[in-house]
Amino acid sequence: MSTAAEPMPATPAPTRPQRIALLAFPGIRAFDVSVITEVWGADRTDRGVPPFDLRRVAAEPAPVPMRGGLSLTPDRTLAWLSRLTDGDLIVVPGLDDHLTPTPPPILEALRRAHAHGIPVAALCGGAFTLAQAGLLDGRRAITHWHLVDLLRAHHPLVDVVPDALFIEDDKIWTAAGTAAGIDLCLHLVRMAHGSETAATIARSMVTAPFRTGGQAQFIEHPTPRADRDADALAAVREYALRHLHEPLTIADLATRAGMSACSFARHFTAATGTTPLRWLLDQRVAAAQKLLERTDLPMPEVARRAGFGSEITMRQHFASRLATSPRAYRATFTGTSAGTSAAGGSSPIAR
Repeated sequence: MSTAAEPMPATPAPTRPQRIALLAFPGIRAFDVSVITEVWGADRTDRGVPPFDLRRVAAEPAPVPMRGGLSLTPDRTLAWLSRLTDGDLIVVPGLDDHLTPTPPPILEALRRAHAHGIPVAALCGGAFTLAQAGLLDGRRAITHWHLVDLLRAHHPLVDVVPDALFIEDDKIWTAAGTAAGIDLCLHLVRMAHGSETAATIARSMVTAPFRTGGQAQFIEHPTPRADRDADALAAVREYALRHLHEPLTIADLATRAGMSACSFARHFTAATGTTPLRWLLDQRVAAAQKLLERTDLPMPEVARRAGFGSEITMRQHFASRLATSPRAYRATFTGTSAGTSAAGGSSPIAR
């Protein structure tokens, strides 16, 4: 008696790498091109970083000139952008001359991509390119602090934010100058692939893995006394990171720094570009993200270890900072259902 063969289990379709389009046209800055290439163009799969499909996209296949006798050879034309989906990304480098007209095909390609829901990010003076395309009209944007007035003068419809590292408005990201471009690129990696992936890339670049977009663009330390204060504050931040699970208060940290609470808050903001409370909450969110990515600990334990005290408090800060819930965040990076707890129970997604 013959029996029918059991069907072979279906082989899951491989997930394709995230596509990153480095938009190339005459006048782009070599530094920004290098940052984009370093973040998404290096193979770090041996360290657990997913592969990326980074392409240099230009209107024509000819080499794109840059300052200093450099040139960039594109490997795709603008037609390749039609293959992108909302999980992919277009990155626009900054410019050497911020008022040089961008080639019309580049502007049209940007408008078309954004209309189809493709995220677009611009580094430093790349905001001028997005403004020329009309993508920043009525939207919040940032650029290098030295270029803020120039952007306002030439593009009055743009809501220029005076002081931030990077911001987002309607899937359009803009960043301040130079190092802030690195911060934005790492943030975009963190959003798509998790904090551990972003931290691994940051370690290989020997750069800070986590700076929030709301920090000030530049910080001044004009006197030796300010340097001594900065050293004391660095020690306090290191202590706080080792004791995030404890109910730290700003008063506790001020006492450890040997300052009054008001003096501590003033010096901390001057040294870091953000307030002590915001910094502490940002570090707690980052710690919770890592726990959600790496472990199957129940939510109350994640909240306790990250220092939130309760799952409700953690949920509130995830909503305000990441526009998601801890359960949905874990599901994104573990492939589990957002409505299923780590212990196997079922609960609705926290909102």
